[in-house]
Amino acid sequence: MGSTSARNGDDGIGRRDLIKRSAALGLITVSTAGFLSACATGGGGTSEKETKAPGGEKTAKNPLGVAKGAPLEAFIFKGGLGDQYAKDAEADYKATYGAEVKHTGTQQVGPKLTPRFAGGNPPDVIDNSGADHLDMNKLSTQGQLQDLSALLDAPSLDDPAKKVRDTIHPSTIEKGRHGDKFDVLYYAFTIYGTWYSRKLLDDKGWTYPRTLSEMVTLCGEIKKAGIAPWTYAGKYPYYVHFNLFAQIAKIGGMEKWIAIDNLEPNAWTSNDAVKEVIEHYEELAAKKYFLAGSQGLTHIQSQTAWNKGKAVFIPNGSWVENEAAPTTPKDFGMAVGPLFDGTGDAMPHGTLRGEPSEPYIVAAKGGNPAGGMELLRIMLSRKHAQNFATKVKSLTCVMDATAGMTLSPGLASASKVFKEAGDNLISLQLQEWYPALTDEKIGGLTGQLLTGELKAAEWIKKTQAECDKVAKDSSVTKFKRSA
Repeated sequence: MGSTSARNGDDGIGRRDLIKRSAALGLITVSTAGFLSACATGGGGTSEKETKAPGGEKTAKNPLGVAKGAPLEAFIFKGGLGDQYAKDAEADYKATYGAEVKHTGTQQVGPKLTPRFAGGNPPDVIDNSGADHLDMNKLSTQGQLQDLSALLDAPSLDDPAKKVRDTIHPSTIEKGRHGDKFDVLYYAFTIYGTWYSRKLLDDKGWTYPRTLSEMVTLCGEIKKAGIAPWTYAGKYPYYVHFNLFAQIAKIGGMEKWIAIDNLEPNAWTSNDAVKEVIEHYEELAAKKYFLAGSQGLTHIQSQTAWNKGKAVFIPNGSWVENEAAPTTPKDFGMAVGPLFDGTGDAMPHGTLRGEPSEPYIVAAKGGNPAGGMELLRIMLSRKHAQNFATKVKSLTCVMDATAGMTLSPGLASASKVFKEAGDNLISLQLQEWYPALTDEKIGGLTGQLLTGELKAAEWIKKTQAECDKVAKDSSVTKFKRSA
């Protein structure tokens, strides 16, 4: 979510004012620092600028009709994944088309680009991630986002007989739609779950739990050994939702979770899986199985405490290996486990939350939309998908791109559980569609749950009430997904 997620640095000077101005223009999602980059599906439009932008002759080697020598501007979120992988792809674009590429790496995408979209001079291609992302739902509705169907139908760089759409995970296409228009390419593929040190578990003779009850039992053993079983980013409690929400979906089934995504009445209160999962977290809190002070930690601080062996488990996404690299011991053996089994689960053991992340958009009113799509086609080649895996230790949406590679510990573990999950993958939309609801409102309730200030029954009741408020708020655009 991602991440999108709080994979950003400290606030810059004037950030608060920039956010206010961005919000006034209606192009940025305003939330507390560190919210997931959000996406949703809704109506779309087209722009006259799409047909007026300079183009070149379409050929087998230039299927998108990129004008030779036409400059390209790329605006890349520089967070936990860095931006070198994008620079590498830009170098290939420059060599192929003899064009200058202006690159900007930033952690303030929305504040810096809102006035440019409003002024009609946005950059060509944008990695719209981080805390201060642009509101892609509004941009799409306004006709500001290039329809990327031509990219999907273009031949892949690796095999001209294959279209780009046939080389990427199908969920990438599903997640990138606004209504019938595909205008967001989620480049990364994030594996969410419970992360741990394989070395620590091996040294202590502990086994990764299969069930929620086994997790509680193991937490007791861990606490007796003088280590905290869990830590989390208390300043951004929605990190816990990466696991908590998916755990509900695994036990209760996707049909019942989709009712939650769709803000249906009683979707939380009538779902037995919600009660089982939230009571599990209540128990962890009551038995003090969270590292003391976790409620005041940032994502970086919680990851550092985890790396230092102060806690065994942490909820996170697969970007954590790259982001936490500066403090990770060489023999740490970073690994991720699948979701735990509950009582009478609708989905089998090994089920995993894995879904597209890191949203890339091309500006329809930019100077070179064809070039923007071509840069994405280059990034979707096996060469650059493997470069991404090497540089940032994360998967891309390109299927089987890491086959045969020697992978880092965390990436190898993520790849393993991904393959073992098969079709049993969970993809959630609530955090993408309504980040203010999940990250601020429900996140606040989760923070209270984990410190023992709020009981499970109250969490469920209040969460349902917050969702009902959004459902009844006519100022909030609603989205639906089908079972």
